[in-house]
Amino acid sequence: MTAKDLPSVGVVGAGIMGTAIATRLLERGLPVYVYDLDAAKVAGLAAKGAIVATSAADSTAAADFVILSLNSAAIVRAAVFGANGVAEAASPGKLLIDMSSIDPKATVELAEKLRAETGMGWVDAPLSGGAPAAAKGTLTVMAGGSAENVTRAREVMDHLCANYTHMGPSGAGQTTKLINQLLCAFAFQAVAEAVKLAEAGGVDATRIPAALAGGRADGRILQEFMPKFARRDYTPTGRIDNMLKDLEAVQAFAAVGRTPLPVTGLITELHRLMVAAGIGGEDTAAMMMQFDGFKR
Repeated sequence: MTAKDLPSVGVVGAGIMGTAIATRLLERGLPVYVYDLDAAKVAGLAAKGAIVATSAADSTAAADFVILSLNSAAIVRAAVFGANGVAEAASPGKLLIDMSSIDPKATVELAEKLRAETGMGWVDAPLSGGAPAAAKGTLTVMAGGSAENVTRAREVMDHLCANYTHMGPSGAGQTTKLINQLLCAFAFQAVAEAVKLAEAGGVDATRIPAALAGGRADGRILQEFMPKFARRDYTPTGRIDNMLKDLEAVQAFAAVGRTPLPVTGLITELHRLMVAAGIGGEDTAAMMMQFDGFKR
């Protein structure tokens, strides 16, 4: 496929994930139109070759696909249906790919509203793997939407993903992401506690992933994050307050069907405690501050 044949992509939201997604697409040769309220973040991507959009509508007008990478359903709603939002430049020939992690019910509502008012399709495509996986094009993405739209989104997703799965209709991707976040939150807390136990026992925690490789306790979070936690390496990969947002969404979703999730409640409260202690904006590895008096 030549550069001329590659689809153009608007990226709305240039936080850690949005920046990683846009950077990967630029490296793959796709034209990228980026918009964010933070001019400094946009400038950083412009220096890599992105085209600066003046609004979400401007980004949509210029591109075949629009990727959203935003922090909440309220922000997604504003970006799509607010002033100068996606909907103002939407058309049936374009496709919105929401890579944010938001409430499944809100996703269904927003997707139907966009389709009804503009004819533009919507794929909920929350991700797992974080910025490092986006940079390598090895994200895991769980997609919701019509089979036609989910398949069409592959024109972009194949540049970003190693595992891209259609989970069902609109909202199914977001529901699967809630399950992913529940499992990850448990694993992160377990790793933090295991590091502290290793330190108390005089064991070098950075050596544990190699020692346990191939055993039943092995896994990507153990391998990737235990050394990071042990070194108190707070280089940004994912924020504690974002995990709290997702855990609260898990609890709200479970409450609708009265689904009991007893341990999820404890993990959620631990995240609330960390946010209350002022470390919500820190990297996930700052969970070690629970055991360090909330000091670096």
